[in-house]
Amino acid sequence: MRVSGVTIRRRILFIMMLLVFLYVILIGRLGYLQLYRGDWLLAKAEDLWSRDIPFEGKRGRILDRNGNVLAYNVSTPSVLAIPAQIKDKEETARKLSAVLNMDEKKIYEQITRNELHVYLRPGGMKLTQEKAREVESLHLPGIVLSEDSSRYYPYGNLAAHVLGFAGIDNQGLMGLELVYDENLRGKRGAISYYSNAKGGVMPNQPSRYIPPQDGKDLVTSLDVKVQQILEREMEKAWFTYSPESMLGIVVKAKTGETLAMASYPTFDPANYQDYSSEVYNRNLPIWRMYEPGSTFKIITLAAALEEGKVNLTKEHFYDPGYVKVAGVTLHCWKPGGHGDETFLEVVENSCNPGFIELGQRVGKEKLFRYIRNFGFGEKTGIDLRGEAKGILFDLNKMGPVELATTSFGQGVSVTPIQQVMAVAAAVNGGKLLTPYLGKEWIDPKTGEKEEIHQPTEKRTVISPETSKQVREALESVVAKGTGYRAYVDEYRVGGKTGTAQKVGPNGAYLPNNYIVSFIGVAPADDPELVAYVAVDHPQGVQFGGVVAAPIVGRILEDALRYLNIPPRKGGIPKEYRYPDPKLIAVPDLRGMNLNQIRLSYYGMNLEVEGKGEKVISQSPAPGTKITEGEKIRVYLGDNGSSSQ
Repeated sequence: MRVSGVTIRRRILFIMMLLVFLYVILIGRLGYLQLYRGDWLLAKAEDLWSRDIPFEGKRGRILDRNGNVLAYNVSTPSVLAIPAQIKDKEETARKLSAVLNMDEKKIYEQITRNELHVYLRPGGMKLTQEKAREVESLHLPGIVLSEDSSRYYPYGNLAAHVLGFAGIDNQGLMGLELVYDENLRGKRGAISYYSNAKGGVMPNQPSRYIPPQDGKDLVTSLDVKVQQILEREMEKAWFTYSPESMLGIVVKAKTGETLAMASYPTFDPANYQDYSSEVYNRNLPIWRMYEPGSTFKIITLAAALEEGKVNLTKEHFYDPGYVKVAGVTLHCWKPGGHGDETFLEVVENSCNPGFIELGQRVGKEKLFRYIRNFGFGEKTGIDLRGEAKGILFDLNKMGPVELATTSFGQGVSVTPIQQVMAVAAAVNGGKLLTPYLGKEWIDPKTGEKEEIHQPTEKRTVISPETSKQVREALESVVAKGTGYRAYVDEYRVGGKTGTAQKVGPNGAYLPNNYIVSFIGVAPADDPELVAYVAVDHPQGVQFGGVVAAPIVGRILEDALRYLNIPPRKGGIPKEYRYPDPKLIAVPDLRGMNLNQIRLSYYGMNLEVEGKGEKVISQSPAPGTKITEGEKIRVYLGDNGSSSQ
């Protein structure tokens, strides 16, 4: 079939018009992309070309309440490899192996990965400045130093379980470092450069520096000095008694601020890898659950007083050394019992049968209501991970024996921090508080502060009047009862001993294996501090009053002096117990001659210095409390003489 010229011309015209139309569409599309989508396309292209060398922000410092630095970062560069830019991988691996003390094959395996960049682990991480300079001097293509940092703890293992530690990648792994990691860590920065499809650096293309954002500084409630006092005394006990473990806490009774917290055995947070995870993962004051023993009697006492079930000074109780409850014989710690005693003496003597009587008077429903109101059976809410909530009897399954044992602290499991906060409530006027460690954030650039926590009252558990009676009873325990080794002469200290038999894996009590403890409050008339120490299975004597009470007494005495809390007057005098040394006040001997002194103070241990008729100076000064028989130095001189 023959096609006419007209038809051919029409077809050519149609094709030309179609081509013109497509060309117009193409030009329009290109114009659209250039004029309207150009920035988007450029961003896409830069994203494909762009490579980042990351830089971590400086991790925020952790400070105590007075601004002492507990943790901060030290600059420690790390080695970053860009595999696509490494020309001779075998030679690079060989040279780096000698500097980084890493296996050559391991380095080669890392720098041949199909990745944009690789940190050389572990030898290339957190280098010293000397090592970093050695790496830099090699001038190896594709090997760069990334700005990095290591965490430094200037006080070593002080408060290690509370502070925790940060990992190799600047992330918090435990303790406050973990809890407040997001704000402490800050934000990552980078150096951005352009590379081709093979990973090589594109020529004539500038790099771009994106600065990292430093983390905020965390101000805690901890007090370095109080923490040192606590750990000093715990360390002495650790070497004296060789226990399985120990723990201690000091809090402010009226606010819930945690001034000190410690666990033994302890560890160095800067080198946590050198320790077992069972050591650094167990912050005993919040994690450990055990039967509290007699320290729990404070709750039974508070409940009985609040309910008006006992008059401590007027009512008497006879303790034969045991009591039978539902056919079960429950014993007092003292063989033969305490005989006739007031209920105040029941508290002083930590008499189990007497506390069973108090628990029965209150009744199981009310007693357990008080126990729960005091915070047992629930987490305190302290800002640390891993807190346990304890174990209480199911009220519906609780019989008379369970009521009796609970009354003196057996058969229930609690945590140390629960006990501390419960006792704080019992003595601070009846207010149960939330304990806390984090106080505020500080922006390191602007200095702006942001509050994290402030004293928070959960509920009122007893009246101020009942709280006053509890304080007086606890002071009497220290002055006249089982806690007498915690007595501090110039301060009024109250407290309660605890000696709790440990339960084994099969649920049976372990023979001759106890957790001994003491919880103390001071000053007893207006408590500022609550301190608690528990010693797990001390070798030798296993009584809270013998082992733990003197530890807490020394902690409270030194902490009160450091905090400039003035000595108190009007306290209960300590009842002398043989063979404890007696304390006497040094008399004023100035102006007296030796014959007068020997007549008036027969047997006084004098050391005489100087020549003259009368005493012109003495040491210790008049009024100072010393142990009876301790030496007193006097200086003799003539009238008008003066001491040097």
